[in-house]
Amino acid sequence: MSEMTVTEALQLIVDNAENPALNYAINYARHGLSITDPEELRVQCLYVLNNVSGWRANKKFAVTKEQIANARSAIKLASGVK
Repeated sequence: MSEMTVTEALQLIVDNAENPALNYAINYARHGLSITDPEELRVQCLYVLNNVSGWRANKKFAVTKEQIANARSAIKLASGVK
């Protein structure tokens, strides 16, 4: 499993905006991409993480199960969730 940065994870969510499972996460991720303060980004990642729980790979969308797992891991790490 290759590592993904939090910026790459948030961008992956924004790039998959057509996926209804990411409804609210898209705006949280978009805002997260513009944050420079580490503590503010940590809190924003908590919002994103809470809103990607239903995100699954399927044939309709070009995101793999591994990409989703990597994105979740990167967001978890950035949010301080263990």
